[in-house]
Amino acid sequence: MKALVQRVSEAKVSVDGSVAGEIGRGLVVMAGFRGEDTPEELDWMVEKITGLRVFPDEDQKMNLSVRNISGEILVISQFTLHADTRKGKRPSYIKAADSDTANILYRLFIQKIKDRQFPVAEGVFGAHMYVELTNDGPVTIMIDSPLENMKSLSGASV
Repeated sequence: MKALVQRVSEAKVSVDGSVAGEIGRGLVVMAGFRGEDTPEELDWMVEKITGLRVFPDEDQKMNLSVRNISGEILVISQFTLHADTRKGKRPSYIKAADSDTANILYRLFIQKIKDRQFPVAEGVFGAHMYVELTNDGPVTIMIDSPLENMKSLSGASV
């Protein structure tokens, strides 16, 4: 799993002109899944993201997590995080999970965040979405799950 995490002052995602999900201060998480991702990988990612200290404390040092600030999380599925651009000009998405698997993992990932008592908004899986956000900082961080890191380090293809 890969997650692109952005610290925001506000964000929303719309589909067909209607707002599907909206948050105030918190994190936007663009989540990309592989078919090999496991519930344990998702647990690891949820813990990493919700504990990520990217919000400023009273000294303006990034020392607080989304929980510490009582922030919200907007999760959007984004298979393009697994784009392979090493050859040619058209990205390959062969490493991304198939749609059915990705949808299951996406729903499970959101549920795991909710289970930890975070307010969660979400995009619409598989839809063409418009995302509006105010990136605060800007702070944008790419997080790879342990399995993702092992695949990257070993050069293994999936």
